Amino acid sequence: MNKDQLMQQAAALAPEMVAVRRELHAHAETGFDLHDTLAIVKGKLEEMGLTPVPCGKAGFVVLLGGKHPGKTILLRADMDALPIEEASGEAFSCPNGRMHACGHDMHTAMLLGAARLLKAHEDEIQGTVKLMFQPAEEIFCGSQDMIDAGVLKNPDVDAAVMMHVMAGMPIPSGCVLIMAPGVSAAAADVFTINIQGKGCHGSSPQSGVDPLNAAAHILLALQELNARELGTSDSAALTIGSMNGGTAANVIPDSAVMRGSLRTFDEETRAFLKQRIREVSEGTAAVFRAKAEVTFDSGCPSLYNDPALSADAEKYLGQLLGRGAIPVAQMQSAAGGKKVSGGGSEDFAAVSRQVPSLMLGLAAGEPDKGYAFPQHHPKVRFDESVLPVGAAVHTWMALSWLADHAGQ
Repeated sequence: MNKDQLMQQAAALAPEMVAVRRELHAHAETGFDLHDTLAIVKGKLEEMGLTPVPCGKAGFVVLLGGKHPGKTILLRADMDALPIEEASGEAFSCPNGRMHACGHDMHTAMLLGAARLLKAHEDEIQGTVKLMFQPAEEIFCGSQDMIDAGVLKNPDVDAAVMMHVMAGMPIPSGCVLIMAPGVSAAAADVFTINIQGKGCHGSSPQSGVDPLNAAAHILLALQELNARELGTSDSAALTIGSMNGGTAANVIPDSAVMRGSLRTFDEETRAFLKQRIREVSEGTAAVFRAKAEVTFDSGCPSLYNDPALSADAEKYLGQLLGRGAIPVAQMQSAAGGKKVSGGGSEDFAAVSRQVPSLMLGLAAGEPDKGYAFPQHHPKVRFDESVLPVGAAVHTWMALSWLADHAGQ
């Protein structure tokens, strides 16, 4: 199969991919609770003659190839949505208070398209392709759950690739960004600070311990970590997004709760700030006679892109897409060496810390063409015309890498 044949075959699958994408979109589900989503994905895979094997709490693994000796490459798509009330105006909008506002329905449809292409060319696979349909990416739990369940084993995975659609960016739809070697997505940690005080009447504050006062000072103290405890070469985003306590204007409550998130780009800074969040919160609360307990909930490390795999992708996708394949390293060079990355996180990072991995970006809607809103916005829309490109990229990347590494 040559690249022109692949692009033609992928284009022929466009109606099928659009239909399944819209079906997934209209039945958006979150976390590990993916009953309808799993049924749709399972049904489509079985229609192709494939055998989806449950993995972890709500994932599927599918194997293709294996007829010729060789290595194993993993292709991953996440399937979960967000707890957002949709306002996109799409005819297939989800009515249940959840929304595929991050494009995971697009990811799943593209990997299903790639599954059909790979099945049609299974005799050409020089090794094994493993497809990973993953839940719970938005809560940073799904990837690790599938790793714990053995997704990287039987057969052992030698390389892994994921692709993420991007809307609302001034990049022509269908262009693919090849991430530069190193970190491209921040580590993420979500935390809760429970502050225990002593409730009393608002007219006699001396008889109680005000947890709201302690919370206010903790909020301010945490903002000093960036300003006074990180070097100029370090980078982090520490956000307190929720503060709750009390229900009456004339009562000092017994307790308060703060919730926040931490984004970092290296594991040393991550560990340091997690320790300092705990120390600053507990110490500041103690100054005001309260007690603070910090709990870190879900989280994931930073995503690391393997240098060799990134170079391979530049070669393969350059062959497939020509100038439509854009190495981020070139963008960084054009920007005077400035790092091109965002503060967003991606729980595929857990895979990237186990095997050589690569993140690809797929432009899926320009602002001046009606796609004005970014991911996680209730009005975000995605350009469905890129679905065949995504399926072809998955397929070409897998076949090319396996052929290049056969016999190694």
